[in-house]
Amino acid sequence: MIEELLNKIREYNPSVDEDAVRKAFNLAYEHHKGQKRNSGEDYIIHPFNVALILAEMNMDTPTIIAGLLHDTIEDTDVTFEDVEKEFGVEVANLVDGVTKLKKLNYQTKQEKQAENIRKMVLAMAKDIRVIIVKLADRLHNMRTLEYMTDAKKKEKATETIEIYAPLADRLGMNSIKGELEDLSLRYLDPENYYQLVEMVNKRRSERENLINNTISDLKENLDKIGINADIHGRPKNFYSIYKKMKFKDKAFDEIYDLSAIRVLVDDIKDCYGVLGVVHTLWKPIPGRFKDYIAMPKPNKYQSLHTTVIDNNGETFEVQIRTFEMHQTAEYGIAAHWKYKAGVNKSTSFDENLTWLRQFLEWQKDLSDPNDFMETLKVDFFADEVFVFTPGGDVINLPEGSTPIDFAYRIHSDVGNHCVGAKVNGRIVPLDYTLKSGDIVDVITSSNASPSMDWLKIVKSPQAKKKISQYFKVKDRDKNIERGRDMLEREAKKIGYRVGDILKEDWLEEVRQKINVSSLEDLYAAVGFGTITINQVMSKLVEIYKKFNKNDIVPEEIIPQKSKKIVRGGVLVKGVDNLKVRFAKCCNPVPGDDIVGYITIGRGVSVHRADCANIKNMDESARLIEVEWQTEKGASYNAQIEVKAADKGNVISDVATRINDSKLVLHNLNAKTTKDGDLILDVTVEIHSIEELTRLIDKLKRIKHVFDVYRVKA
Repeated sequence: MIEELLNKIREYNPSVDEDAVRKAFNLAYEHHKGQKRNSGEDYIIHPFNVALILAEMNMDTPTIIAGLLHDTIEDTDVTFEDVEKEFGVEVANLVDGVTKLKKLNYQTKQEKQAENIRKMVLAMAKDIRVIIVKLADRLHNMRTLEYMTDAKKKEKATETIEIYAPLADRLGMNSIKGELEDLSLRYLDPENYYQLVEMVNKRRSERENLINNTISDLKENLDKIGINADIHGRPKNFYSIYKKMKFKDKAFDEIYDLSAIRVLVDDIKDCYGVLGVVHTLWKPIPGRFKDYIAMPKPNKYQSLHTTVIDNNGETFEVQIRTFEMHQTAEYGIAAHWKYKAGVNKSTSFDENLTWLRQFLEWQKDLSDPNDFMETLKVDFFADEVFVFTPGGDVINLPEGSTPIDFAYRIHSDVGNHCVGAKVNGRIVPLDYTLKSGDIVDVITSSNASPSMDWLKIVKSPQAKKKISQYFKVKDRDKNIERGRDMLEREAKKIGYRVGDILKEDWLEEVRQKINVSSLEDLYAAVGFGTITINQVMSKLVEIYKKFNKNDIVPEEIIPQKSKKIVRGGVLVKGVDNLKVRFAKCCNPVPGDDIVGYITIGRGVSVHRADCANIKNMDESARLIEVEWQTEKGASYNAQIEVKAADKGNVISDVATRINDSKLVLHNLNAKTTKDGDLILDVTVEIHSIEELTRLIDKLKRIKHVFDVYRVKA
């Protein structure tokens, strides 16, 4: 076994420290002696194969030694100090890093999985080789998964397809990613997997003939123009075929790239030369050409992809790249160690990990496991779109992103002042889904500000975080007050006296446990929703019980006599203490005729008297009289629509006119009609109906504006 491993290492590293590798193998062999795998084999089989996988990836000697020893600290009596003494601190830290990924204990599976991944991300930041060892460990475990129970097979396969395969993809390690996906599919959907294998095998000889003839024709033509190329067939992994059939509803025969060839050349110039020859020999299929050399993927993958059709009507894919690009495509970040000396190295190692540093910054604000996993899956493991700025710069965003995501990727100020966008020269609504190749031009206004509704529209965690930060700062005082009120109401609701449970020193203790800077920050976070009431109250109840062991059940609250109060500037006639909210369908403002509607469990909803939703209601018994009781300085949101011709600077003119009126613009969303006209949905903050009427008159006088009116349900 040790000679097999050393022979593999010698192929790419003749100066390997053989004594150190032998010593590591012998230490693992001795300390794992007597341990068996589920297959019945000696345990040493596993670390040996992990090291072999690392050697196939051309990894450096410390990483291979760490692969041999990766289970010793956890599963044997070997200590960190033992490894450090024998092999040095570098190897000891690698082994310790892999070990720490396993030593976790969390209440829920979701928390455990999220924290595992968070630990992985942090481990990557310290030494990316920890994750490379972990991926090799997972790959060998997946290769031998058949010896696990059915439940364990499903669990491991699901974790692999959701976390480890995408992680390998993000690190550019395509060969590892493809095998992990295929092995996972085998256990997650065995029926379709084996059916797919059978379909692929049936056409194998037919495809091999096609590939051989194609390679022969292409080689002959490249030789004529003096391009040296290594051409061979490229196996298509089963999972990618399965995804296209299942999620894109394609039949097996509709998948173009079942047959594929890969062309490796010396330099970039030859890549485009080969592309020219390919498109001369065979007809390219429109929309199936991708240039990842000019626009590399975030994991630094570079290649030209084109799908062509030959004279017999057969389709096949051609991938063209340099030899160096191929190393990066197969081994991703691991290729760094092969090119450590600087030979043929075109991009810096740090550049490859830009996304990781970015994610480390964002994950600091993600205390909730669900938020963390969502951010990870959406922003780093999801498919991406590549769009252009008007200046031609390429911006990559998660699939499904909108112009708002684009604006925030450019700069926070651009996002905060965004009022509209043009895509490929045409006005689009802010919830427009961007596609690769779109040229995006953001329209801004100095008076504009984000809308809370944007949080439902944006796709990228970066944009969500910046929008949330804006409202945290803007509404901080309101959130502090709201958070304090919410905690007081919750205390009463669960049967505690406010003074008995919301004690300042207890709240300080909770603040420290939740890791918030100050009590005001705690209240603000509760008011904004970053921290849930339950997170705070459950800890306060624990403290209360600790100090009141003989009086765990709180005293009954004596209901106080209700007082007639005015809520939100509206008085509900004849009823006390009802929660009041303004209906978003018609957004009533002082001066409007209004009516109340008693909802189930949500108090009274106040509508304009002319609201279509009220007129269409059959349950007139639930209508109630309400009247304005406006407090000085109270403000209200009003929605209006502006119809205009798609000419000039209408959007900017509307935003400027609102600014001149000294009104706060909360939202401005532009869309075009089938006739090519422009409709602007505008939300402004006003204090009275007169203020709104004056604004509508001003907007009607703008050039190219046809009409301005309030939005009805």
